[in-house]
Amino acid sequence: MDSQRHDPDHPHPSRRGVLAFAAVAGAAATTFGMRPAFAATSAPVRPTRSPLLSAAQAAKNQLWWQAPGSPSSLIEQGLPVGNGRLGALASNDPGSEFLTVTDDSLWTGDRNDTLQSDGQFPYSANDFGSFAILAQLTVAIPAHDLSVVNNYRRTLDLAQGVLSTSYEVNGVRYDRQIFASRPDDVIVLRFTQHGGGSYTGTVSLAGTHSETTTVDGSAALASFGGALANGLKYGAALTASSSTGKVAVNGSSLSFTGCQDLTVIVSGGTDYVANFATGFRDSAVDPLSLARTKVLAAVKQSPTALLYTHVADFLAAFGTFDVDFGASSAPQKALDTWDRIQARDRDDIPDPEMEAAYVQFGRYLMISGSRGGLPLNLQGLWLSDNNPAWMADYHTDINIQMNYWMADRVGLSDCFDTLADYCLAQLPSWTDVTQRLFNSPTNRYRNSSGKIAGWTVAISTNPWGGGGWWWHPAGNAWLCHNLFEHYEYTQDRAYLEKIYPLIKGAVEFWEARLITTTVTDPSGGTREVLIADSDWSPEQGPLDAKGITYAQELVWNLFSHYQSTTQILGRDLAYSQTVGGLQQKLYLPVVSPTTGWLEEWMTPDNLGDPQHRHLSPLFGLFPGDRIRPDGSTPTDIVTGATALLTARGMNSYGWANAWRSLCWSRLKNSKNAYQLYVNNLKPSTNGSNGTAQNLFDILNLSAGSGAFQIDANFGSPSAAVDMLIYSRPGYVELLPALPAEWAASGSITGAGVRGGFTADITWKNGKVTRAALHSVGGRSTTVVVNGRSQAVNLHAGQSVSLAH
Repeated sequence: MDSQRHDPDHPHPSRRGVLAFAAVAGAAATTFGMRPAFAATSAPVRPTRSPLLSAAQAAKNQLWWQAPGSPSSLIEQGLPVGNGRLGALASNDPGSEFLTVTDDSLWTGDRNDTLQSDGQFPYSANDFGSFAILAQLTVAIPAHDLSVVNNYRRTLDLAQGVLSTSYEVNGVRYDRQIFASRPDDVIVLRFTQHGGGSYTGTVSLAGTHSETTTVDGSAALASFGGALANGLKYGAALTASSSTGKVAVNGSSLSFTGCQDLTVIVSGGTDYVANFATGFRDSAVDPLSLARTKVLAAVKQSPTALLYTHVADFLAAFGTFDVDFGASSAPQKALDTWDRIQARDRDDIPDPEMEAAYVQFGRYLMISGSRGGLPLNLQGLWLSDNNPAWMADYHTDINIQMNYWMADRVGLSDCFDTLADYCLAQLPSWTDVTQRLFNSPTNRYRNSSGKIAGWTVAISTNPWGGGGWWWHPAGNAWLCHNLFEHYEYTQDRAYLEKIYPLIKGAVEFWEARLITTTVTDPSGGTREVLIADSDWSPEQGPLDAKGITYAQELVWNLFSHYQSTTQILGRDLAYSQTVGGLQQKLYLPVVSPTTGWLEEWMTPDNLGDPQHRHLSPLFGLFPGDRIRPDGSTPTDIVTGATALLTARGMNSYGWANAWRSLCWSRLKNSKNAYQLYVNNLKPSTNGSNGTAQNLFDILNLSAGSGAFQIDANFGSPSAAVDMLIYSRPGYVELLPALPAEWAASGSITGAGVRGGFTADITWKNGKVTRAALHSVGGRSTTVVVNGRSQAVNLHAGQSVSLAH
């Protein structure tokens, strides 16, 4: 298919053609490789010695609280663990530990490819579907009711991926650890004590879809299985053991009596597989049997062996990057995490160590939620109930893209693979649905040319190849931006080959969609240009505008990336020239003589809310890179973009603050970039915008009601890194927007650099004192250090210290 273009005039692909395309895309998806995320695996390699950090080493990356979370407020107070696909939120209540357990593929709904009368997609949990809880786990210890507990503390160790709780009852210290092991594919709860105490209580496992839990006394095993209405099979299993007490069956639960130690292990998953040709199911997978097998295999290992295996794996991912914004005061460091967040806001005093910990918390969530399964959705991997806002879907007009801006920047490039693999797995369905339905006569966004080719998406997508809400024509170009930018960081040619069908298909869609119009130049002459057909500027309107800045910038960006891709791969060079010709004719936005802002629509008039949460018309500033304040972009365009960003304001939702911060970093305005970063650290109370007790970002929905949206937890760390490093292929600038609050001293190591490098920087009094560049595939670039440029030439694996 690489040597021939799709015919834009051919609107109805055959089923055979779609399946053949699925085979090609599937062969490209080598990382996910059509293998179920929940699958049998060989026994992991066990560390031969302890990988645990010392108490002093671990302290830097620990968050702690003085009270447990409430099951009724778990999304704001529960603490997350995850192994990349299997996750849990834990309450850490001494007398009643409660966990909601999730598998990232447990989704209701289906392909949802029957349009409504308006030509748009249905969008509810009944048709589009929703992310849902796999299981609920409760460990009841009646003698440890919170009322009799002293010296309670719970700690989230971000570097080692371990959630710990300690407390005292009658002079005995009790400890528990919770971790989600990727090598063993289980969640482990480990209970110990010091001082002669014991545990007596029950462990129960329950589903949330009317399942019946069964128990096996011979193996101390509780489990359940089921199938959703869409046919997705799932299962979960739990076992418990003790070297000192008794574990037995108690009705539909397990009981434990007189245990000085207790280990509880849970696992589960579904038969989901990233294969359109099989309906995203693998009939060979028996989730219930597999869950039982995994927990029974894990329980044969000592709790210490399970812990060491997990920590060695987690530390390997976490240790690729570090950041230091300077020292906080002793009074600040004495506060628990929630008190510290509130004090930072109340006293308006910078807390550099807390502000750096927020970056590392984002990395912790990425490692925990994006290794081997589906990509992180609106709530990542974590749920408190089965009614998440927007069904916890994949929003393609900022949210899923923002989730993955961070990965390459903070040494977690491998975590990006789940997004690329998801897009490849969905591509056959996206292509089929686009070519069958996009030009529906009732779709207000249809191509007026009558032509159709390639693929696009809806604003919301699910794991079944389906869309929800409205069509989002430019969504394909935005996804391709993320995908190509990952190549810019990694220089992985095999990866670029893999994603080529996605980029080419998006280009073909836009070749069929663009229409010709005539514009008047400032000189009074006229010229023909290509513009996007009817669309809206997300998410404000109007609904039928042509040539919106959002789409024009995205298509310009897409065409640039396609031409680069064909040159690198040596493929479709003739078609690439055609695309280059289309790009030269694209209309690009101008500054409104009425508002002084970069036009959001192809008119000098403002047609929406000046302070709208979305920065749709500023894509060319960030995450795009066409608008630059370095003299390469006309001054009036930079000024107009700055004016529009200023009008949008300095206080919005979490993800919108993060996007604003990144834009201000591009403009080298450190004051605004920093202020928007710390705006997201404002404490959320009663559902208000800001950071919850557990550091999850909360979006206010209505009075007293908020929703967790994880994108700000990833967008804000991206903004922090961009204040310290700006990069594009061939150019790197160190400390372009270093805030005064971090300027005294600090460092960053392992930060990703576009062009195929990583960077280490140390600074003092706002100046770089030491810097190094390491090649991960990049060969040459120019680096600006303390205002001076220097050329760097390296081979893969080489490093160089930079003059300062």
